[in-house]
Amino acid sequence: MTPRPSSSGPDPKKTTGKKKTAGSGSGSGSGSGKRPAKAAAKKKAPRKATAGTAVAGSPALDAADRERLLTGTHHDPHAVLGAHRVPGGVAFRALRPYARAVTVLAGELRVELHDDGDGFFSGLAPLKEVPAHRLLVAYDGTEQEVEDPYRFLPTLGELDLHLIGEGRHEQLWRALGAHPTTHDGVAGTRFAVWAPNARGVRVAGGFNFWDGTAHPMRSLGSTGVWELFLPGVGAGELYKFEITRPDGSRTFRADPLARRTEVPPATSSVVHASDYTWGDEEWLAHRADAPAHEAPMSVYEVHLPSWRPGLTYRELAEQLPAYVADLGFTHVELMPVAEHPFGGSWGYQVTGFYAPTARLGDPDDFKYLVDRLHRAGIGVLMDWVPAHFPRDDWALAEFDGRPLYEHSDPLRAAHPDWGTLEFDFGRREVRNFLVANAVYWCEEFHIDGLRVDAVASMLYLDYSREPGRWTPNEHGGRENLDAVAFLQEMNATVYRRVPGVVTVAEESTAWDGVTRATHHKGPSGFGGLGFGLKWNMGWMHDSLEYMGREPVHRKYHHGELTFSMVYAYSENYVLPISHDEVVHGKRSLVSKMPGDWWQQRANERAYLGWMWAHPGKQLLFMGQEFAQGAEWSEAHGPDWWLLDPEYGAAADHRGVRDLVRDLNTVYRATPALWRRDTHPSGFAWVVGDAAEDNVLAFLRLDTDGTPLLAVSNFAPVVRSDYRLGVPDEVPAWHEVLNTDAARYGGGDVGNPHPVKPEAQGWHGRPASIRLTLPPLATVWLRPA
Repeated sequence: MTPRPSSSGPDPKKTTGKKKTAGSGSGSGSGSGKRPAKAAAKKKAPRKATAGTAVAGSPALDAADRERLLTGTHHDPHAVLGAHRVPGGVAFRALRPYARAVTVLAGELRVELHDDGDGFFSGLAPLKEVPAHRLLVAYDGTEQEVEDPYRFLPTLGELDLHLIGEGRHEQLWRALGAHPTTHDGVAGTRFAVWAPNARGVRVAGGFNFWDGTAHPMRSLGSTGVWELFLPGVGAGELYKFEITRPDGSRTFRADPLARRTEVPPATSSVVHASDYTWGDEEWLAHRADAPAHEAPMSVYEVHLPSWRPGLTYRELAEQLPAYVADLGFTHVELMPVAEHPFGGSWGYQVTGFYAPTARLGDPDDFKYLVDRLHRAGIGVLMDWVPAHFPRDDWALAEFDGRPLYEHSDPLRAAHPDWGTLEFDFGRREVRNFLVANAVYWCEEFHIDGLRVDAVASMLYLDYSREPGRWTPNEHGGRENLDAVAFLQEMNATVYRRVPGVVTVAEESTAWDGVTRATHHKGPSGFGGLGFGLKWNMGWMHDSLEYMGREPVHRKYHHGELTFSMVYAYSENYVLPISHDEVVHGKRSLVSKMPGDWWQQRANERAYLGWMWAHPGKQLLFMGQEFAQGAEWSEAHGPDWWLLDPEYGAAADHRGVRDLVRDLNTVYRATPALWRRDTHPSGFAWVVGDAAEDNVLAFLRLDTDGTPLLAVSNFAPVVRSDYRLGVPDEVPAWHEVLNTDAARYGGGDVGNPHPVKPEAQGWHGRPASIRLTLPPLATVWLRPA
């Protein structure tokens, strides 16, 4: 990834007294912690009374409870508010700021409560049992009959709390967050949040004019979880948690497990209830038929907000599946869709880990997009960012007043490159938050795989840190043992719970065993990390270095292409030409190539042909499939106008796109190119040392030995009668793909007729063929 600064300024939707800093988001006042003036005017300010005073026999609260409720530091409001048996009957207490009067309604019984001041009301009824009751709350000019939230038992069970406490709740999103539900026959929303350092937590939202005074939550023991069921609150309501920190100050925080958010730069969480009906049963039924590393995988990487700027999830669903299917890709990889405050981060600085970005629609709209891709036969990978999070003070940073999601050691918490905070992978609740999040996207949104971002920054304690600026592990080493354990747990859990998914590591070092099973230890003594696939960053850097050189110099750098086969089977690899390689001055793929416009396109076509034949899965970023000359920008996306027939050079760009379509078509129909991607028996060099010629040739082999011959000529000259050694059991070879074909914009040099082997041995093989190798081109041949 290439991170960018997030909108780390203070939230305009809370009352901290801080000034708004440059770069911070702006938005509506729906989460400000202040009541809108118009609404406030409808209500009478509370009458003051001396704390703890009441008429004789009144069950008013004592001064300590009043103070704790008013300051948001009460850990058990249900013990004092609501209805409780006391000597002489049942005591009713309510906290309703700005109300003129509160009356308890219980069947035929009406009990008008005494106004104790500061929004407190109390009364005593001569009853033997606590009745089911409602409250009639009178304000200036209006009355509301409502349920009393403090008459309900907790909505979280002992098993949920036990699993949360152990850090083993694999469906954490079903326990924490905001959930519309019916509790004891009453419709409402239950809220739950983990904030173990908080002195108190209240719920604030549009339903209480962003004044959480009337809605304090209760602490559920040692788990650090706070809970409250609010009757009458339903889907679509905005909310935040008002947290009283250990120092007594208060902060308004978005819900870490919110499943829906406001559209940035607004920052409130939104109560969400999904009613989506999936239609991808057939896709899911066959998703696990073959492991990813033994199946074809050709990935089109997409930044959804800029693929077709302005389109919503549902509008994208009408265009993206058809486009990807037409080009023959097996999968799309979506750059992070989880909510993020700063669009320029491309989604890599997440604040809403459980919410698809609201910029393009609601969560059900995103489900619709995934569903339509599946129905088109396209798998969906999603970039997932568990390494770090931004410092926005309405989100996760020091969530409850102390380091919570981030590490308590500043040297471990602050990421030196991106100005963000790293997760504390050693804390079981934080690990649970992330492991459950990985499961969440796969189970709730039917995601087929997670590409895990910035794995190297997680694995090494000294990543981008100078000596003395990092803390060694317990053994004095640089490995982040907590991160290793987290990644192993995440992979094991996802693979166990969701058959057919794949996890992919963006890991840029030579860490041993990224795609090895977690229970198999390697030479380093670590078990494998358990990923299914790993991005081959070495292949990407070396091959692009080679292709960027003038052909006359390539013979001196031949090893930049052949070296990848030295380690090709050390991991299960993906060959990535991703967004990171076509931004920030790195130039687009075609613009990296030397020569004039014809040569640049020829070089790109030859490179793509070589890439698709090389062991490993392929990934190509949007825009590169039609040789866009400009770097990608999230502001306007791909230059689709290059394909417009009215544009004079459109044929040049359409030709490259036609090649990509044919590469995918032949690739998917040729098991030799993917069935043994991770086994040495699936590859054999024909010639790997023809540096003087700038030629490479190799065989890809299916499990039954059926070969495909791939030959690349990275010189700008035609090589006629070029002899290559081949197996003698193939009677003739037929050219099935030639990147120099005229329909792709090439010179149409090639081998139009079947080529028969000669008995002359060559390159250590018993037979040989003579080919015409077009300039700056790759050709594929199969047995005729």
